[in-house]
Parts: sequence; structure tokens; C-alpha cells
Amino acid sequence: MARISRRRLALGCALATMSLGVVAAGCGGDDDKSSSSGGDLKGKIAVDGSSTVGPLTSAAAERFNEDNPDVDITVGTSGTGGGFEVFCKGETDISDASRAIKDEEVAACKKGGVEYEELRVASDGITIVSGKNADLGGDGNLTKDQLKAVWGPDSKIKNWSEIPGGNFKGVKLTLAGPDSQSGTYDFFNEEVLGEDAKGDTLAPRQDYSASADDNVIVRAVEGAEGGMGYFGYTYYEENQDKLMAWKVDGVAPSAETITSGDYPLSRPLFIYVSKKSLQKPEVKAFVKYYLENATSLAEETQFVPAPQDALDKSLETLNAG
Repeated sequence: MARISRRRLALGCALATMSLGVVAAGCGGDDDKSSSSGGDLKGKIAVDGSSTVGPLTSAAAERFNEDNPDVDITVGTSGTGGGFEVFCKGETDISDASRAIKDEEVAACKKGGVEYEELRVASDGITIVSGKNADLGGDGNLTKDQLKAVWGPDSKIKNWSEIPGGNFKGVKLTLAGPDSQSGTYDFFNEEVLGEDAKGDTLAPRQDYSASADDNVIVRAVEGAEGGMGYFGYTYYEENQDKLMAWKVDGVAPSAETITSGDYPLSRPLFIYVSKKSLQKPEVKAFVKYYLENATSLAEETQFVPAPQDALDKSLETLNAG
């Protein structure tokens, strides 16, 4: 069975049972899924990494277990950076990632003797949010320059009215976002804050509420009159009754704008799979199943599917390996 160790479960179907952290998969029909191995596989698969990608991988594990109940799949969510730390030591088979692997992580994997395949599984868009009924003025839009002014390391902005180039009201600004182990944190800093003179990605201001748990970020944002936070689009979709999403450079986040890349903070989502682990039949079968069903899994779990050509490329990479 797939054991789910993550902060949320956002599936588009009912789970049969849940006890002591073990999910017994039984949701979804058989009409829209590719066949798996037929139930004769056994073994363990260890996954860790991105809390953004975690729910999608968990959904794949639950469905895979319908035909392969003797494969024990654990899915942890220590963050993209935390996932790569254990992956590059050879302690996990698969690493979920909401950004591409960094140079220092490539070096760590090389040192640990871990070769891997990078496989794209879905898409996402970093979504900037405030409370559902927040009355902050403006026109529902924030530019990347404004976001940099707010979140930059030297920012002194404490009030919405101080955001440059906007017509915002005099409301106290409070900030919440992912912590430094998150791939979402890394991606946001790279895309919004940019680099310093040495070419290093800038870190954000330190006076914000940082958490690895998106539920904490939601509560921080909705509980403050002038709250601003950010996380993946999927989590915004799950909390639309509590939050409103800002446009970025005039483009609203949606499945369509994220898939097309028109939304400025769109990004690919990946799994990294150890080549050594791919020699195990249960791992190869699970990854193949995941990729073949990535679109339907994404739709069920409120993710934005990856473009089909990207999924085809991932399958070609897997089969070639």
C-alpha cells in the first residue's frame, strides 16, 4: 500500500479508508487508466521531496496499488531541497521536485554515486494570494517589479500604500510564504528577485512568516487584513473560498495560462528517478504507470497537466533508459 506522509490530500475521488497514515486506494474507475503490472509485483519504493508534487505522486501510488497492493510506496514531503539531500545519498528511489536540480545537488548525486533521469510530470504556476474579502485597492494586478519591491532583501515596505506604481489602500502589509527548503521558494526568488552582482539568486526579506506547510500560509494570509502570500496554483484552487489570486503582469493564473506559459510564474514539475532503482521491476512499472496516466491524475487532483509532448519525451527517456 502507498503510505502518504504529506500535509494535504487533494484527490478528485473518495478514498476508501484511512488509518494510521496508510491509505487504502480504491477510488477512480478503470476506464481511463492504463493497465499496470497485474498485481504480481512486490517490493518497496521510497519517494521524498516537493510538497507541491507530493499529492500527485501520492495519487499515482494509490492508483498503482489498486492492481499492485504488495508494492509498499512511501511518499514524504520534506521539500524539494530536502528530497534531493536524501536522494543523492541513495536513500530514496524517486525525488519529487518543483524545480530543476541545482548544480550543487548534481555534484552531491555524483559524489553519492547516484545517476538519475529527470522526468516532467505536470505544470504549475506560483500564485500570489490575499484574503478572499481583502479590500486593498489596486486593480487586482501586481507586476513582477512590484513583487520584487515587496519581497526583496532590502525591502522596507510595511503598508500596501507604499508599493510603488500602484493605487493600493493604506492597509498594513503582512507576508507569508514557503521556507528555504521549498522548490517554490527557490523558483519565486529566481523569477522575481533575480541575482546579485556575483550571479547568486537573491534571498527574500526575512521578516515574513515562513513555513513548509501551505496550510500555515493560508491561515496567515486569510487571518490578516493586508496579508500576501504565495504557493502553487493547486493549493490556491483548493482554497478559493478563503483566498483571492492576483494577476501577475496582467495575466491571471489558470490551467490555460499556466499550460501555455503565458502566466509569468509558470513552471514545470518533475520527478527524478535513480537509474539503479529503475532496475527494480516495481520501480520501473510504477514510473511508467505514473507517466502514462499523468494527465488523468493531474485532472483528478486539480493539477495542471504537462503538455503531451513533454510527457511523451519523459516516456521516451524512461524507455530508452
